[in-house]
Amino acid sequence: MDPGGVAEKRRCLMASISAVIVLFALLGLTGCHRHGTPVANGTPVPGTPPALPPPAEIWKEFSGDKAFAHTRAQCDLGPRPAGSAELEKARGLIVAELQRNGWAVERQAFTDPTPRGPIAFVNLIARFGGSDKTQQFIVCSHYDTKFFDTIRFVGASDGASSTGALMELSRVLAKDPALARQVELVFFDGEEAIVQFTPPDAEAADGLYGSRYFGRNLRETHRNEQFKAGVLWDMIGKKNLSITLSQDSPSQLTQAIFAAADQLKVRDHFGFFNRTILDDHVPLNQSKIPTIDLIDFDYVYWHTADDTPDKLSPESLQIVGAVTLRWLKQETGKP
Repeated sequence: MDPGGVAEKRRCLMASISAVIVLFALLGLTGCHRHGTPVANGTPVPGTPPALPPPAEIWKEFSGDKAFAHTRAQCDLGPRPAGSAELEKARGLIVAELQRNGWAVERQAFTDPTPRGPIAFVNLIARFGGSDKTQQFIVCSHYDTKFFDTIRFVGASDGASSTGALMELSRVLAKDPALARQVELVFFDGEEAIVQFTPPDAEAADGLYGSRYFGRNLRETHRNEQFKAGVLWDMIGKKNLSITLSQDSPSQLTQAIFAAADQLKVRDHFGFFNRTILDDHVPLNQSKIPTIDLIDFDYVYWHTADDTPDKLSPESLQIVGAVTLRWLKQETGKP
């Protein structure tokens, strides 16, 4: 036996093991930043390497499949009328995805009288970068479903499709922080009438609860003055997509959306409805924010138990997401 030699070998072995551990730790630290800079509420974490440059054609990053997966997850919760436990679960899914993508989320809670008594509503407002002063454009959707006593209505197209697409939009916009900081994402509660729609400017109107409250808050705080335009998504998932714009759509905004669709060679999916449509874009237009409603109202399953995910197509979600991103990129590039 050579006690001294054994001790020396042990010291060498421990030193080698320590070196290997340090090497793997360094490799791990290097790898974790390879695909971009970590963010917290849209703000890069100090001391991290710079992120990859944003995609030049960001509209190509939008995934109809990912949007459809979010849509299906909303439907899996079942009917989600305003004030329900299922809608609170839907909020949880939405908030988790937004925060995962680096967005800060504000819960805009309020209570309004309805034909079924007072109901507590919650709009979700997402911003990137930690400020509420940099946003110039709104992209929005409602995430509630119509209440029915007689059918199980999961609202695959009417509520879930636009919600799922908006969740996917948060992922894509985060790839371009400068663009993301100019966009406010809003999920409206209470778009659906509790009983039957009444005009949105009437006292205690039935329907458009969330967008009406959001618009009123914008006017009271004068934040409406910072926005140039808005796009509302609603019922955008149908197979063989045919967007039916309301007859009163802002003309300049309509032309810009059509131009973006032309550039992506999907213009044949965009046209007009034969009359005006009452939807969440109305309170925003009343707040002097030109807003267009991208909606496929030519949908035979509207407000029926058959509005289920099998009637939808990821390709339709892809078209609407890509056109909106193409439009946003062009508008934010203007002086």
